[in-house]
Amino acid sequence: MGMLCAVSFNRYGRLYYLDPGEFSPSVGDRVLVPTDDGPEVAECVWAPQWVSEETDGFPKIMGIADDDDLRRDELLRKRKAEAKVAAKKLIKAHELPMKVVAVDHVLDQGSANGPRTTIYFTAPHRVDFRSLVRDLGATLHCRVELRQLSARDSARVQGGIGSCGRDLCCATFLTDFEPVTIRMAKDQDLPLNPLRISGACGRLMCCLKYEHPLYQTFAASAPSIGTRVTTPEGEGRVVAHSVPKDSVIVRLDADGSRCSCSRASVCGPRQAHDERYSEG
Repeated sequence: MGMLCAVSFNRYGRLYYLDPGEFSPSVGDRVLVPTDDGPEVAECVWAPQWVSEETDGFPKIMGIADDDDLRRDELLRKRKAEAKVAAKKLIKAHELPMKVVAVDHVLDQGSANGPRTTIYFTAPHRVDFRSLVRDLGATLHCRVELRQLSARDSARVQGGIGSCGRDLCCATFLTDFEPVTIRMAKDQDLPLNPLRISGACGRLMCCLKYEHPLYQTFAASAPSIGTRVTTPEGEGRVVAHSVPKDSVIVRLDADGSRCSCSRASVCGPRQAHDERYSEG
């Protein structure tokens, strides 16, 4: 058990959880967060709170950002914006089918490598960008790296709003991408229209996987469509499933009307169990 707080490097961006240690930042405070390229400034969006989980493995806040840290962060954002503009202009000049997604910049902190700019892009196929890298290096006066992102990684970096009206899962809390198949959409009786089941990245929505185990469990124990069952309202035939309600829709033989029955009430083993122990 320990304390955790949440920070974000960009407004409405991914949340990162850290151990506040000896510090007590409030919401809106700028704090120093350890990264592979040294400490960076982030905004506290969730004040430290006690949690039941172990917090030993979480990184610790390095301190509250002072004026020098804020000026360095402002310079870093300025360098990123300049690199993005320069990259777009040079890509257009070289007539390359590339789209700049994000830019990272590491300031010169006295290291032998000096400042470095990493440009993330998407493209429909592999691109020969060797001449582009040379021109970018000459323009930005630093070492330049270009990295091509997949459609899912591009959506993760850019962020956005999904069809549910909420921020994209990949840009907020998902740490990795698990396989999503069209079978998951079929099992959930969803329309197979790509526009309905695709996310902002153009691939199958990650959320198709969230409820899929529930549908698999339901299908394993519920009577399949077309099966004759006995319900509290009479005998009939199953015509549909309602997994969120844990029920089946039955067309009654008596008058052809439909009724909704819980899965347990039409399950053969459950009925036999109830009859056996109700008689006893």
